Amino acid sequence: MHFVGVGGAGMSGYARAAHALGAQVSGSDSAASSYLEGLVADGVLSASVGHDPGNLPSGSGVELVYSAAVEPGNPERAAARERGIPERSRAELLAELSRLRRTIAVAGTHGKTTTAAMLVHALRRAGLQPGWLVGAPIGGGLENGRWGSGEWLVVEADESDRSMLSLEVEIALVTNIELDHHAAYGSLSEVRHVFREFLQGPRMAVLWDRPELLALRDGPLAAYDTRELELTAGGSSFSWGGLRVHLQVPGAHNALDATGALEAARLAGADPQRAVDGLAAFHGAGRRFQLLGERGGARIFEDYAHHPTEIGATLQAARTLPHRRLVAVFQPHLFSRTALLAAEFGRALALADVVVVLDVYPARERAEDHPGVSGLLVAEAAADAACGAPVYWLASFAEAQPVVEGLLGEGDLCVVMGAGDVEVLGRSLAGAGRSVAG
Repeated sequence: MHFVGVGGAGMSGYARAAHALGAQVSGSDSAASSYLEGLVADGVLSASVGHDPGNLPSGSGVELVYSAAVEPGNPERAAARERGIPERSRAELLAELSRLRRTIAVAGTHGKTTTAAMLVHALRRAGLQPGWLVGAPIGGGLENGRWGSGEWLVVEADESDRSMLSLEVEIALVTNIELDHHAAYGSLSEVRHVFREFLQGPRMAVLWDRPELLALRDGPLAAYDTRELELTAGGSSFSWGGLRVHLQVPGAHNALDATGALEAARLAGADPQRAVDGLAAFHGAGRRFQLLGERGGARIFEDYAHHPTEIGATLQAARTLPHRRLVAVFQPHLFSRTALLAAEFGRALALADVVVVLDVYPARERAEDHPGVSGLLVAEAAADAACGAPVYWLASFAEAQPVVEGLLGEGDLCVVMGAGDVEVLGRSLAGAGRSVAG
């Protein structure tokens, strides 16, 4: 199996599963990444940086798997068609994998990765040895994907391309529903319709206890919410099933995600106390409020937040930690999302004491298709909402790094946020990567 785009958070996990199931695996990506390096180091595959027809394995019996970011004109895909090599999308492969194990699918606009990671830790502590395919390293030194030896597989169900509808799911967990992926959905009603269809198949559903979510399920369900929540510096505690749960990740949103994960673990047969113990040792998934290091006495965290709701939750969680000032550095993700949600981004970022806005990470979009859209829209909205707090518009990492370094002082807490490559800036600020300034 040859994976095109194998260096991504999702595809690299699927490559691990294919290797565990006995496939000879190879792959390529446009750039080096920690995921690509990990696959090579673990002996999962031989990998190439850059796309070239010569990367395809020779001989017969080859299948090509491509990520959503890989266009049909990719040279490896084109060469595969010339050779008659079957192509399949990463969504088709995930659907096939879900048919091989009893599957728990975590869906929702926000919190999928953290909730799925928590669920894996709860199941592992309970001795169930699940497999998992999650969009980030799940913490505790564990990678983003593993086939496992138990009967359960934990996956993230993606609504962005409706691939969630092709999964074979026994337990579905839905955290929340909001309008996102504006290029794919024209309204919240359309999103809700897709989730309703998704929830028709599973034997059991675990849903956040909100009327608009519960109304989407016809069949058995477990409704969850946090009870007796107490937020602490860098964590929380709450009651669940007669037990007291203690988390070492901050914020009410993490407590809510943990409650959903525990409900799903219970339905999968996990001992409740051991599942709770598994979450007590959870320190967060990769790029989810992850401490990168310090700069001049300021702590620097990274978070994947790329929607206004996520930004607000992350900054509220950050405020539970001791700090002198809260500095938010944000890289908008996608021109379409930026254009439609600029005002909401500004209001969410105004929860910080100092705001730095970078230019848009385009991902699969092109700037020329979205004239007049840049991170400046978000910076202006943040300035309108910030009630006089300083807001900086610094388009590039090279512009931003020296300014942020000059801003940070003893006791400050800096959160670098976004779903693009902003982690490069965060690690450079923390002294954990090459400087991007100059």
